[in-house]
Amino acid sequence: MRQLPARIIDILMVEDNPADAELAVEALKSAKAQNHLHIVDDGVRALQFLRREGEYKNAPRPGLILLDLNLPRMDGREVLAEIKNDKQLKTIPVVVLTTSKADSDVLKSYDLNANCYVTKPVDFDKFLEVVRAIEGFWLTLVELPQDHERADT
Repeated sequence: MRQLPARIIDILMVEDNPADAELAVEALKSAKAQNHLHIVDDGVRALQFLRREGEYKNAPRPGLILLDLNLPRMDGREVLAEIKNDKQLKTIPVVVLTTSKADSDVLKSYDLNANCYVTKPVDFDKFLEVVRAIEGFWLTLVELPQDHERADT
């Protein structure tokens, strides 16, 4: 199977654990394409970023969202529901990247139309491997929507 060339995109990571966010930064730094990683630490800020509100009025539209489930102020399940119910945002792929292995979280995430569900490994090297695999899959193999700003979807 022929791989598509890696694209450079904006990635929004919604993660309240600074150590996990830093690991993702390190993993993406070593990738072939230098994507732009934006990190917010709670669900309210995630939606503000996506809707370009307040301090995020000039935020780029991400081509991919990495979403933790256990977040302050608004949890990831609520954020996922908001994204997938929003006509402007629903086409952005959302990868749930969380520590939860609970069947109920997996099922709920897919019920809310998550594009995939990945459990974060606790081991440093395995976490780096997972982030690199997500990037490799979503940015080299998968065909993402080209027109991210469509209002008629």
